[in-house]
Amino acid sequence: MIFTWWKKQTFGTFLKTLFFGKYVGSDEYGNKYYKNKKNDRWVIYSKNIEATKITSDWYLWIHHTIDKIPDKNDKKFSWQKKHLHNQTGTDNSFKPVKITKNNVKKKYDTWK
Repeated sequence: MIFTWWKKQTFGTFLKTLFFGKYVGSDEYGNKYYKNKKNDRWVIYSKNIEATKITSDWYLWIHHTIDKIPDKNDKKFSWQKKHLHNQTGTDNSFKPVKITKNNVKKKYDTWK
């Protein structure tokens, strides 16, 4: 763990969590959330460290925007989408269509 801190957590975070951390909850991706008596909040990622893997509910909690601990049973609106982490570098990333003269439509007609 000391030499592979980039995969999960540093040794300092491990000690902070062990001695001062109070487990608060986890999300559907397996990330675990902690806080201490000073109300410092942090996350231990389940797999690779990627900030976009924090869901919006936990993002609000960890940045002290809300104090209510998110619950899996909280009601979601029908228009809310499921959380999706950053897709850059994967097959699902956005790839714009290459613009050529053949596939461009003119938005106007020129005067003759």
